[in-house]
Amino acid sequence: MKPRNKFEQAVIAQSKHLRPITKTQTQWAFRECIEHYAYRLPKGKSTCMDCGHSWQMIEPTEHCTCPQCGAGLEVITTRARKLKQRQYFTVLNTSGGYQVLRMYLLIAGMEKGYQASSSVMEIGQYWWDERGRQSIVAVQRTMGHYIDSFAYYSPMAIRRDSEAYRFVARCPLCPEVKLSDTLKRNGFEGKYYDIAPTSLIPALLTDSRAETLLKAGRTEHLRYFLSRPRNWDAYWPAYKITLRRGYDITDIALWCDYVDMLRRLGKDAHNAHFVCPEDLLQAHDTAQRKLQAQREKEAEAQRRQKAIENEERFQALKAPFFGIAFTDGTIEVRVLECVEEYLEEGKALHHCVFTNEYHLKEQSLILSARIEGKRIETIEVSLETMKVIQCRGLQNKNPEYHDRIIDLVHRNIKQIQSRVA
Repeated sequence: MKPRNKFEQAVIAQSKHLRPITKTQTQWAFRECIEHYAYRLPKGKSTCMDCGHSWQMIEPTEHCTCPQCGAGLEVITTRARKLKQRQYFTVLNTSGGYQVLRMYLLIAGMEKGYQASSSVMEIGQYWWDERGRQSIVAVQRTMGHYIDSFAYYSPMAIRRDSEAYRFVARCPLCPEVKLSDTLKRNGFEGKYYDIAPTSLIPALLTDSRAETLLKAGRTEHLRYFLSRPRNWDAYWPAYKITLRRGYDITDIALWCDYVDMLRRLGKDAHNAHFVCPEDLLQAHDTAQRKLQAQREKEAEAQRRQKAIENEERFQALKAPFFGIAFTDGTIEVRVLECVEEYLEEGKALHHCVFTNEYHLKEQSLILSARIEGKRIETIEVSLETMKVIQCRGLQNKNPEYHDRIIDLVHRNIKQIQSRVA
């Protein structure tokens, strides 16, 4: 892709002056970025796949040291003779006032009895200027099943950023780094702290908050905020209070949830008393209980409002049955005569007689069975068949009076039938 502006033109021109990878960096990549093995035959003859030296290993072990080259090796019992490995790695460098992250592919070939050989191929480069502007010079990415499907021999040119280049950028970093003066001033020392360099480096160049967290040693918090950049602005005013107070946030995700709940509860999230609790976990649980109570209160208010709105329709449907009541001396059964009673019935017995709007069902009549005023069971009678459809007690379970209640309703069904007529 051709450079689209002066910045990209300057980057592509400067990229031509980059020096080749050094021998020291290549040796580091070979030693640290791939696995090193000793291939052992079942009878004990072992070969270092790095230098090709063979020796007799009497007792099998998981790891050993090559007596010839001194390499630490993982022992594998196998009859294989060849091994090929590929691994990406990165080098952090500077060029012409830019910070450059160079990405390489190491290809290592190993065969029994021979010195291992390796080659290094450059995949691409991330460029940043002092203002954090970014550009990528890289080989072309092609369509394929794997994220790192590159046209390795395509020319290095300006490319659009993609997940493929970001994936390679997170691969092992050579410890031999060169940093721009701006990054050094902002506290960067060449360590990523498990943060993607494509997020960390631009943030340190453009956002003073990233510099503040890095210099304060709060790298875990920096990682959290960089992974959720939209939330950073919302939490930063409260977070600055914790910095000034020297408050140690033991769990940044829990603290952010806690601040969210403070706002929903109408608390002052700029007050150190709230944002710097002595026990974060306990304060979080307390706020959660208060918020749950507030939500339940709001839900109750909505249910009552809905009951008021449905009252007129309910009265038109069920008014002919009001006043129906009968008893066997112990159990009293009567018709529910307002939507509020449906709400209270469902709330007391923990079932869905109100939430499923049984009060608006035209061919259904709801009665409540009670003993000494205490709700025992809720009965639904079909106005078409004049039979009990269902009878539900506490949490939809049948109480000991279940059969007796159904029998009582059926013996008095003529009262309901007469109202229909």
